[in-house]
Amino acid sequence: MKLNLVLVEPEIPQNTGNIARTCAAIGAKLHLVHPLGFDISEKSVKRAGLDYWDKVEIEEHQSLTEFLTKYQPEKIAMYFVTTKGKHVYSQANYQEKEEVFLLFGKETKGLPEELLQKYIEQTIRIPMRPSLRSLNLANSVAIVAYEVMRQVEFENLEEISSYFNKK
Repeated sequence: MKLNLVLVEPEIPQNTGNIARTCAAIGAKLHLVHPLGFDISEKSVKRAGLDYWDKVEIEEHQSLTEFLTKYQPEKIAMYFVTTKGKHVYSQANYQEKEEVFLLFGKETKGLPEELLQKYIEQTIRIPMRPSLRSLNLANSVAIVAYEVMRQVEFENLEEISSYFNKK
């Protein structure tokens, strides 16, 4: 199963760097949908991703429209992660899908409201206390991405630390 993590107009370079590191760790492809709130070559982005950038497959899209034209939500397993989601992320069935796309919106506004309404059945959320606005973007991506990986039994990931194999 191929996992795609899609950041729609991310604004904070450190979040994108941390998400790139998560992509490297689990073998997910990172999609960056412009406009970005930073230059991808910024030191803060590179620092957050440390030396993992060369281990991440990155695809850039000039707009959300361009992305949705290329990867059509009606035809593939695409989930829109939002605090307004209709379903809890852990209840979605990611198994037995060749490819999964998880879309996350910009830090200050999330995904566009019209997109969420159009694909309401494909919206998922992370449960949290009602008095809070949202979790940090990089944390949200990691939570949902690792649930996908758990459901596919951590396919292609090391489950037992190599540290213990040395002893």
